Amino acid sequence: MNRTIATLFALSLALPASTSAQWPRYPMQGLPMKDGKPDLTAPAPRTREGKADMSGVWELAPQAPGQKPAVAAAGTGEAPVNGSVFFDVGTQTAGGAPYQPWAAALRKQRMADNSKDNPDALCLPLGIMQNTSHPYPRKIIQTPTEVLIIYEGSGTTVREIFMDGRPLPPKDAEPWWHGYSVGRWDGDTLVIETTNFLDGGWLDVNGSPLTDQGKLIERISRPTFGTLKIEVTVDDPKAYTKPFSATVNYRISTDTQLIEFVCHNNVSARHYVGASGKPDAPK
Repeated sequence: MNRTIATLFALSLALPASTSAQWPRYPMQGLPMKDGKPDLTAPAPRTREGKADMSGVWELAPQAPGQKPAVAAAGTGEAPVNGSVFFDVGTQTAGGAPYQPWAAALRKQRMADNSKDNPDALCLPLGIMQNTSHPYPRKIIQTPTEVLIIYEGSGTTVREIFMDGRPLPPKDAEPWWHGYSVGRWDGDTLVIETTNFLDGGWLDVNGSPLTDQGKLIERISRPTFGTLKIEVTVDDPKAYTKPFSATVNYRISTDTQLIEFVCHNNVSARHYVGASGKPDAPK
């Protein structure tokens, strides 16, 4: 499968250089078939422990005319995605996301600066929501005690979700780019809670903030063999007046693996132009 570098922003930015290589096509083992074709509407597989199996390489679900968007607003499922597949919390709830005044002002400033400080443009780790809604695929590897999510976008990134019963760390734990994640089962739904983020992060491509007080709750289900649904609730009282949610829909990729994506800290980033119309000074 050939994938080209996605356009990250409505206003053109020079993308960091990347290198890639890929496996040739190889069919998934155990793929259900019907009439000689993959049956993606077949029941979702289960693990030896009887749990719903989320394993696989997953891509954003395509949008046919009349279908709900891959990233849908809580409550309606019909909100636009700002002209792209990238998650934008400003379009995800009726009337816009419930920003605190300072958070709304910061998002406006980041957009006015052409999103030049977006981590994706600077070869820095993307936040969970940007990775979740990125057009590049992700791979889920599920074990009884741990779930791994490998994101291809913006430099291959591995995220660990611990399923061994440990609690979330205390508030004074060292913050991480992706926070600390623990998971549990609610029937056939995998529930993941993540806290202890670095302050000042980007929740979406337009710069909606995620602070060190933020908490993400993801509910992952697999309705059929070929579909995955992630319902995400953002609870960050420092940046938003109330929690809000969005849903991301995926489809299975049956014959590909992830591409190795290496993001270089390209010197061109210092030439990105913000609202001033001038590039940043050399650092």
